[in-house]
Amino acid sequence: MRFNPLRTIRYFSLKFIRLRGNPKSLAMSTAIGVFIGVAPIIPVQTMAAIGITLLLRVNTITAIIVATVVSNPLTLVPQYYLCWKAGNMLLPGRLSWHRIVDVLHILGNSGFMDKIRVVSQLSTDAIIVMLTGGVILGLPLAILSYFISLLFFRRLAEKRRKKHLLNK
Repeated sequence: MRFNPLRTIRYFSLKFIRLRGNPKSLAMSTAIGVFIGVAPIIPVQTMAAIGITLLLRVNTITAIIVATVVSNPLTLVPQYYLCWKAGNMLLPGRLSWHRIVDVLHILGNSGFMDKIRVVSQLSTDAIIVMLTGGVILGLPLAILSYFISLLFFRRLAEKRRKKHLLNK
């Protein structure tokens, strides 16, 4: 079976549109998913989404779907590069690009425990640079995604309400 990107996009779009709940909760979940998806925390991404959404009492499934869409094999390398670049601008000289490429190669070709081991072997400086870059990129994108998705989910709720009234 061949990979069909349009089918994948349609699948995730339908999953997103079919989400139910309070528009504010869904928008907050979307923002959390974007923030987590941008952050360079692939090995623990789902656990982070579950923990944060449960703590804030918002929709966990939405955050996981969004984080998965944002952080996927097609976006992984550009995201890590941008996180490194942003973090390195604020904290220069702490992490070489060569080291990042080595880590990405191992992360792409290993199991979960190997990923945890590789990430844990990174120096504290490397982790700080990447996470700083993730926050620098993720925070504005999360805020923007909150407002865009709030508008989207409010319109969707209004459309459903009108449809429900017509069917009575």
